[in-house]
Amino acid sequence: MLVVTRLRVPSPDPAAEAGLRSGLLRALDILAAKPGWVGGEVGRNVDDPGLWVISTRWANVGSYRRALGSYEGKMHIQPLMVHAVDEPSAYEVVEEGTDLNEAHARSIG
Repeated sequence: MLVVTRLRVPSPDPAAEAGLRSGLLRALDILAAKPGWVGGEVGRNVDDPGLWVISTRWANVGSYRRALGSYEGKMHIQPLMVHAVDEPSAYEVVEEGTDLNEAHARSIG
């Protein structure tokens, strides 16, 4: 699975940008140590330098959710999400011949 989270810092605020940059790079290191990690990167938009992204790849959605729910995730990653753009961030990887997730309610009963 692929997770793309965009984050925005108040512009212009060099201190906030520096803090977000170091926080996202630390988040990447924390996530890379978790089971199910496949890869990831941090980026900054070339046209809008206040817009950042952390993109990660996981073996499955459970691995991703457990990584975020870990002690380190709660302490060091979730506080960064105050800057997250409010939009869906988890995607299934689409490859030729694979079945796609069905759009239906996930709750039982």
